[in-house]
Amino acid sequence: MTEPANYSFTRYLSAKKSVDDRALNRYVWEQLANALPPPNHDKPLRVLEAGAGIGTMVERALDWDLLSFARYTAIDNQEDNLQMAHQRLTRWAHSRDMRLDSAADVLTLADNQHQVDISFVTADVLEYTTRSNVLNRWDLLLAHAFLDLIDVASALTGLLAVLAPGGAFYFSLNFDGLTLFEPAIDPQWDETIQHLYHRTMDERQTAGKPSGDSRTGRHLFSHLERAGAMVLAAGASDWVVHPHGGGYPADEAYFLHFIIHTIYLALAGHPELDQERLVSWTAQRHAQIERGELVYIAHQLDIFGKQSTEPSRRTGG
Repeated sequence: MTEPANYSFTRYLSAKKSVDDRALNRYVWEQLANALPPPNHDKPLRVLEAGAGIGTMVERALDWDLLSFARYTAIDNQEDNLQMAHQRLTRWAHSRDMRLDSAADVLTLADNQHQVDISFVTADVLEYTTRSNVLNRWDLLLAHAFLDLIDVASALTGLLAVLAPGGAFYFSLNFDGLTLFEPAIDPQWDETIQHLYHRTMDERQTAGKPSGDSRTGRHLFSHLERAGAMVLAAGASDWVVHPHGGGYPADEAYFLHFIIHTIYLALAGHPELDQERLVSWTAQRHAQIERGELVYIAHQLDIFGKQSTEPSRRTGG
């Protein structure tokens, strides 16, 4: 695949589905699945997903037997993402011969073993979860490849407040400070690119507030403890994309091009970088993808837990 002339974020979210499926830690997933209460038609599991994107977690939760009967609130601040989620989930349900009903802004997917009622909410997650009428309502809080895009330290207590007593959280694909590309172009230059790219995450601000951390995964443990939550299972969920027979499966070549493009945009104009050399590095990485040579690894962590019934032993920020 040649380098795209234009990039689409919704296509990127679709392209990374197969990458995410390989990456997710199955031990952590199984511990979550085993801990959830058995739902039924009369008492569905109440699920809130923060940063739901185009709905790939809904597909996964059904395909991997996490959900049977559920009321699922998918929240994202991009209306285009949720419109795509509605379309995508409709096609996905048809491909599995599930019954569909769409009424009053709720999409229902059902068969003999499942009924999931999905509400799509366009809103800022952090603003949404501070409303008094949405607190303590959900049995499960999901955040997939999302927490490293916000200031977790200040947001976590508010996010966890939406959980009903005994509710669980599942935070997956939390970036944890390692980006690797092979083969090397120039090891020292590659290291400089990685270091400065990670620093852009640490320095990123949205609306004048911090919105990122390149070591979100490892820092989540202490953040959760301070928020009064218990970690019940954790494990690595690294993205690993490598060529097969000179190419990449599914749409993963596009995924790789998008990653390289994202790094370039983050570092374009950076005062500590020779910009001509950055342009050359970017072009070489795109060419490696086109030739089916590039290997990409990103270290991430998955965490599952519940609210603690005892006060935290730690205080302070």
